[in-house]
Amino acid sequence: MQLDMFSDVVCPWCYLGHARIRKAIERLGPDGADISIRWRAFQLDPAATADPRDLATAIDRKYGPGAFEVMTERLGALGAEAGIDFRFDRALRVGTVDAHRLIQWTQATQPGATGAVATRLFRAYFTEGANIAEHSQLVALAAEVGLEPDLVGEMLASGSFAEQVRADQVEAASMGVGGVPAVTFNGAVVIPGAQDVDTMELVLRRLLTKVG
Repeated sequence: MQLDMFSDVVCPWCYLGHARIRKAIERLGPDGADISIRWRAFQLDPAATADPRDLATAIDRKYGPGAFEVMTERLGALGAEAGIDFRFDRALRVGTVDAHRLIQWTQATQPGATGAVATRLFRAYFTEGANIAEHSQLVALAAEVGLEPDLVGEMLASGSFAEQVRADQVEAASMGVGGVPAVTFNGAVVIPGAQDVDTMELVLRRLLTKVG
């Protein structure tokens, strides 16, 4: 059973959602082996570029004074429960199209490494304060999880998979996905947002029963 998960690597709820759905799949035991997750690109901030900006300023400007502090305090506690070390003071406002291209390329050429690449990007961004819009940074992170750095560099320089990133965004809109994370099955949203592990497990069990 293949599920699509629309996410963005600068979305803390997506990081949390990925951790929770992996845990939910683990709880399914042998049945979990029948579930595969396909990464789908979703850019929360398409206007952001490789030139880093202060994230706190950007959040407060968009949602109002104090929004960054409220958001990070809540997510910090939730992240700790999931084993995620959120360091929001290090996070930057940067574009994610190239990070998504890297994930899409990995998914197309070495699908077994997709989860590792996405997780490494999440950790680099939220814990280490890395600028994941820089090609050199993406190459280094990809190499850490076993991808060939020269091939990654060539792919990034070529501009390939940018169309796939755009297509994912269009498809998300066509299904009414306005926020992420969002897990879809057969073109319909089945898990909106970073639901708790118990809820995710319940939904997955119901889907497995349905597809039989």
